[in-house]
Amino acid sequence: MIDTILNQTRDRMKKAFEVTHQDLSSIRSGRATPALVEHIVIHAYGGTQWLKLMELATITTMDAKTIVISPYDPSIVNEIEKGLLEANTGLTPVVDGELIRITIPPLSEERRGEYLKLARAKLEGGRIMIRQVRQDAMKEVKKMEEKKDIGQDQRNHAEKTIQELTDEMIAEIDGLGERKEQELLQV
Repeated sequence: MIDTILNQTRDRMKKAFEVTHQDLSSIRSGRATPALVEHIVIHAYGGTQWLKLMELATITTMDAKTIVISPYDPSIVNEIEKGLLEANTGLTPVVDGELIRITIPPLSEERRGEYLKLARAKLEGGRIMIRQVRQDAMKEVKKMEEKKDIGQDQRNHAEKTIQELTDEMIAEIDGLGERKEQELLQV
């Protein structure tokens, strides 16, 4: 039973980490990456479908400043362009035949500071999610001890393992944060 709780805790913490990682990748750093646009939802095929951009096109980077979007169906180029403009990302798509190019403008110092604050807030949100998972797991272990399903030694061991897992996941989130900060401070 304890193993089940530990496995569920590990899985939930990994999901929280992945959510945080995805949130961070959507913050613009002055470098072109497909992550900046791949999760933008596009109203495609005359408004009959809502699809993420990565489901509608191949997204690549031509260089450090240019994202190239190549739709699988060239007939929806204009719908993709419209969706990118409506997403209000601050990026301007340019239709070039069957391709869409987005040039990433350099970040101003002020904008860089705003993105740093945003990144730190998202990182703290990730840490909070991890700690919430820890708290839930600790409650489960305590309930098991109160029901006499496990002894105090097992509870102590489980709590120690949960705390170690929490520390490990928070360290990974901190590592993500350091990499994102370096990326944002790079000119």
